[in-house]
Amino acid sequence: MNDLTILYEDNHIIVVLKPQGVPTCGDESGDDSLLEAVRRYVKVTYEKPGNVYIGLIHRLDRPTGGVMVFAKTSKAASRLAEQMRGGDFEKKYFAVLVGVPKEKHATLVNYLKKNPVNNMVYICPQTTDGAKMASLEYNILEEKGGYSLADIKLHTGRTHQIRVQMAGQGTPVYGDMRYGGENAKKGNLALWAYSLSFTHPVTKERLRFMAEPPENQLPWKVFDISKPFDL
Repeated sequence: MNDLTILYEDNHIIVVLKPQGVPTCGDESGDDSLLEAVRRYVKVTYEKPGNVYIGLIHRLDRPTGGVMVFAKTSKAASRLAEQMRGGDFEKKYFAVLVGVPKEKHATLVNYLKKNPVNNMVYICPQTTDGAKMASLEYNILEEKGGYSLADIKLHTGRTHQIRVQMAGQGTPVYGDMRYGGENAKKGNLALWAYSLSFTHPVTKERLRFMAEPPENQLPWKVFDISKPFDL
């Protein structure tokens, strides 16, 4: 976590690549987090005294890698958070699924509830107390050997949403032993936030940042992951 991969930086925001296995922010493990790594980078690079402000706008699960944006000022953080609430953030993921969905392109809408005791999220009836609506759209790009490469666009940002919803239809994310159980394949979680699009909080320019998953690792190397990057 001493070597950040920075995709973009200005006075207001910093866009970085989150490695898999690294927590977005501090948790009970006490492990170094991406948030603290970004804070150290800004403090050292610009020789800032005292505490350095870095605004956490969104999160990725620890085993998920990909593109993230952090705010360098409270004004930028407030405006980006407002975009998040208003649905102006466009987040796209690659996922390798165990199995092939019956529908190659579909929108999944479920109601989810988190159990704070075991940190698990479950699909539940809409009428369940505390249930939250979760929606995503997926498109199967390729199928190989009983696995499929899905391009997923989130409409909501619920905890573990992609993992729960894809497992709920019988095609869990590769490596997701938590939600896929015996149907999952052991290995690194094949879930990657490859594209993030939003409006710059100050210049109002529409920005998009993209990063490919580790193409030399299984199961990514089995598939052609370049297609969305050629557009």
